[in-house]
Amino acid sequence: MTQTHLITGSGSGIGLAIARRLADRGDRLVLLGRNEARAAELAELLPGAVGVAANLREPAALAGALADRLPEAIDTVIHGAGVVELGPVAELPVAAWTDQLTVNLIAAAELTRLALPAIRAARGQILFVNSGAGLTAHPAWSAYAASKHGLKALADALRGEEAAHGVRVTTVYPGRTATPMQAEVHRQEGRDYDPAAFIDPESVATTVLAALDLPRDALVPDVSVRPGPR
Repeated sequence: MTQTHLITGSGSGIGLAIARRLADRGDRLVLLGRNEARAAELAELLPGAVGVAANLREPAALAGALADRLPEAIDTVIHGAGVVELGPVAELPVAAWTDQLTVNLIAAAELTRLALPAIRAARGQILFVNSGAGLTAHPAWSAYAASKHGLKALADALRGEEAAHGVRVTTVYPGRTATPMQAEVHRQEGRDYDPAAFIDPESVATTVLAALDLPRDALVPDVSVRPGPR
């Protein structure tokens, strides 16, 4: 049965891998881009997809941006977008905290709120692509980890709230994955980047699709994906 998915972060990395897999099987995709130009690029990237301009850095504007743009029923919302800026607490500016908490957490909460009527109509699923940093915080990762710990709290609370509406909520915690974000992390860390040393985004996408396709009598609330032995 053809399903409808609303996806953020579909332009690269894990989000793109998930979107391609869903498009390849004939599902309908609604892809959020930060502006009209980016939304059009995403729609061209995956034929048949619909691009919608919605800037996650401006959560208060999401309601206006998405008014009359969301389907009446959405089978899945996949939160794949994220930003990262590393630094010790003693040096990290307030803008780094604000940006990461806004994009990684607050926008996800607001988008979820706006999409919930359509998700409930489909008795659908909300899937958060979190991070290992959502479970453990390491030095220099305070702001990013705080945003991801908050995302875990959002998912856990939402799971209990929406069960009565037939809505499933899943969080996926990938370890370090070979994505443009990982390349940026290595740049910030001052280290050489070898994508072959990390998880392939396709492996995370396989995990995500397994959680989405699980029969209705079961739920995967949380799943971690870690690098396997080489």
